[in-house]
Amino acid sequence: MKKVFNSRNIVIFIFITFLFSILYTSLRIAIAPVVAPDSDSMVRVKSDYVFMLVSCVAGALAMLLPGFLVRKVNLNIPSFMIVVYALFVYCAIYLGEVRNFYYAIPHWDTILHTFSGVALGALGFSIFSLLNKTETVGFTLSPVFVALFAFCFAVTIGVIWETIEFAIDYFLNTNMQRFARATGELLMGQAALIDTMKDLLVDSLGAFVISTVGYVSLKYDSSWLERFHICRNSDCERMSWAA
Repeated sequence: MKKVFNSRNIVIFIFITFLFSILYTSLRIAIAPVVAPDSDSMVRVKSDYVFMLVSCVAGALAMLLPGFLVRKVNLNIPSFMIVVYALFVYCAIYLGEVRNFYYAIPHWDTILHTFSGVALGALGFSIFSLLNKTETVGFTLSPVFVALFAFCFAVTIGVIWETIEFAIDYFLNTNMQRFARATGELLMGQAALIDTMKDLLVDSLGAFVISTVGYVSLKYDSSWLERFHICRNSDCERMSWAA
């Protein structure tokens, strides 16, 4: 009960943070310049705050997602996973976009992408377990296949996210893929591709690490993976990993 209570408090705190950020960015949109003054290209303009507002709204909705899944889809989500999920959203949106950590803190984006590869890999194990917990399944799958599924799941989500970043940059003239410096200077050639390729590489690295650890756990002792188990309430009593 203590873990559930703590995770609930963290989610509520982050949700309230996003609500205040929505109010702040809404006010900034009204007074921010349309174009940055030539003397200071670091000044945030209206389009920056519009993107920030959309990000904060998405973050607030993301905080409601675990509760929706628990109540409406009848899922049992470990509080550990809820805390990790909430903190990642907080670091990516509030600290990254609102507090400008992507530019202020060196390698902030790389750290988050590496962590996301690990987290998505762990989620891949959970999703496989959730889908495989049915009495109609008449076979067991090897730990190698389960680890491969988790790795491919994490990398695929990473590729989809990079595609989303490209689309947002293209249509909204943002800089999510870091093809320009903080000053607005456009990068050219291979330099403009480094951020995207780096993100994909560290996504894959994080996914590989968690998939390897998951494989070893499945092969020898699956108790380590229990903290990542997501199940329907009706199935939680009969959860076990294929061996």
